[in-house]
Amino acid sequence: MEMTGARILMECLKREGVELLFGYPGGQAIDLYHELTNHPELRHILVRHEQGAAHAADGYARATGKVGVCMVTSGPGATNTVTGLATAYADSIPVVAITGQVPTYLIGNDAFQEADIVGITRPCTKHNFLVKDIAQLATVLRQAFHLARSGRPGPVLVDIPKDVQIARTEFVWPEEVRMRSYNPTYRPNLNQLRRAADLILAAERPLFIAGGGVISSNASEILATLARELSIPVTTTLMGLGAFPSDDPLSLRMPGMHGTYVANMAMNSADLLIGVGARFDDRVTGKLSTFAPKAKIIHIDIDPTSIRKTIQVDVPVVGDCRMALEGIREVLSARLEAAPRDWSGDRAPWLNQLAEWRKARPLTYAKGSNLKPQQVLEALERITKGEAIIVTEVGQHQMWSAQFLSVRKPRTFFTSGGLGTMGYGLPAAIGVQLGLPDKLVIDVAGDGSIQMNSQEFMTAVANKLPVKTLILNNGYLGMVRQWQELFYNHNYSQTNMEAQPDFVKLAEAYGAEGYRIATEEELETVLPKALASPATAIIDVRVEREENVYPMVPGGAALDEMLLI
Repeated sequence: MEMTGARILMECLKREGVELLFGYPGGQAIDLYHELTNHPELRHILVRHEQGAAHAADGYARATGKVGVCMVTSGPGATNTVTGLATAYADSIPVVAITGQVPTYLIGNDAFQEADIVGITRPCTKHNFLVKDIAQLATVLRQAFHLARSGRPGPVLVDIPKDVQIARTEFVWPEEVRMRSYNPTYRPNLNQLRRAADLILAAERPLFIAGGGVISSNASEILATLARELSIPVTTTLMGLGAFPSDDPLSLRMPGMHGTYVANMAMNSADLLIGVGARFDDRVTGKLSTFAPKAKIIHIDIDPTSIRKTIQVDVPVVGDCRMALEGIREVLSARLEAAPRDWSGDRAPWLNQLAEWRKARPLTYAKGSNLKPQQVLEALERITKGEAIIVTEVGQHQMWSAQFLSVRKPRTFFTSGGLGTMGYGLPAAIGVQLGLPDKLVIDVAGDGSIQMNSQEFMTAVANKLPVKTLILNNGYLGMVRQWQELFYNHNYSQTNMEAQPDFVKLAEAYGAEGYRIATEEELETVLPKALASPATAIIDVRVEREENVYPMVPGGAALDEMLLI
C-alpha cells in the first residue's frame, strides 16, 4: 500500500508497540502532526518545552522498560532535545527522537530553522539517521528501535526532512533487522564464567556492586538469589538503586562520593569485587590509584567498551547481566554439588566486620530548630510506607533521597545519574506517571533544580496527572554551596537562591495545588494531605539552609578518606 512518509512513521510506531509519545509541533514537523490526528491509538502528550519531551520519554522508558519516543520540529526544536538525549545516553536509556528537518534540497543552505542535528547529537546518541530517501524510512525506523532497546540501550535520533514526510512510496514493513556492523553479545563466554566462579569460591571478603545494567537486563531476582545463597553483601550504585532491596540484611546501600560508610569501607577492604552492570565511574571509585587495593575484580557488562575503561579487571565478562549471573550460578552449583560449603559460616568474619562498620557510622543527622531535609524524607518514607515511585532532580536532595529512602524494587527510583541534569525530575516524573498510572509518583526537588523546567507543571495539569513535587527549599544551590563551604573558604559565589517565586502561588497559577511546610507539626499534617490529593501538587518545604550531605568523599580522595558528621 502506498503511503506518505508521515504515515509510514505512524505505522512503524504502532508496529513497534508505541502507545505514547511526547512532543511539540513546528513548521518542519507539521506534516507529521497532521498525520498523527489519523492515529488516535497513538497518544500524544504536548509538553511546554522540547527538553521536557526528551526527559518525559526517558522517564517513561525507565518506568516501563519500553522505548520512549519524542517528536519535535527542526532547528531550535531539535536542539532543545540535546540535553535530554545526553541524559538518556549517559544512563543507557532507550529513547527514539523523531525530528523534522528542512527539505533535502535546502540542507546545507542555512535555511530557516535548519540545524545539523545529526552532527550535533552524534556524541550523545547511540546512533542517528538522516533519512533522505523515503524508500529507506521504514527500514531506518526499524533499525532505530532495535538499536535503542538492544545491547547497551541508548537514545537514537531519526531526522526526517519535510519533503520525505510528504513523499509517497509503497510501505513494506521489514520483518527482520539486519545490521552487519552491529551484533551485541548476550550469551557470555563459558570459560569466563568458570574463571569468575573460581574467584568467588576462593574469596573470603566478596562484594557485589550492582549498577543500572542489573535493572535494564531484569537481573534483580537472580542477583538476590546469588547474594543470599552465597552470603555475599551487595552495594548498589545510584543508577542501580532498586536492583537489590535496600532493607535486605546483605544490602550496604550506595557506595561512592556520598555513599554509606559501610559500603565504602567494604569496597576498600574486599578481596573480590563483582561489578554487575556498573560502569565504575569516578563518583563510585574515588581516587583510582587506591580503589579496591586488596581486591580482584570481575566486571560483567553487555558493553565491552565499559570494561577496563576506568579500572583494570581480572575477569571481564561481556554479555547480558542476567544471563551471566545465571551462568555463574550454574557453574557454582555443579562445583558445590561435589563439595558443599557453609557460606554463612565461611562469610561470618566478613559479615561481622560489615556489621561493626554499619553500627559505628550509620546514616544520621542532627535535628535542629528548623526542619532538616533528611527528616522530611524520613516522614515521606513513613507516610508512603516506602511504596511511592521516586523521581529526583539533581543536587543535595538527590543524594539525601538515595541515602534516606528505601528502594526495594527495580524501576521505583529514577534520577539523572551520569549527566547530573538539573531540571530532569519534573518532566521525567510526568513520563513515569504516564507509564505507571496507578502509582504515587513523587518528584523530590531542590528550589534551584525545579526552576529549570517548571513550565512542565502545565503539562501535568493539562493531562490531569497526580504528580507530586516535593521541594526541599533551602534557598541555595545547595550542592555547589556545600563545596564552597568545605573547599572554597565559605565563598558562596552566586549560589544564594533566596530570590525565588512563591511556589504555592506558582502551583495555583498553573492550576495545581500548592502547599507549604515549615514546621514539624505541618510536616505531620500537611504532607499526608498533599500526597493523598488526586491533583498535581507542589509541596514547598522550608528546610535548614546550610545542611550538608555526609558522608562525602572529596574530589580526588580515596573512598576511605570520607568526611563524616
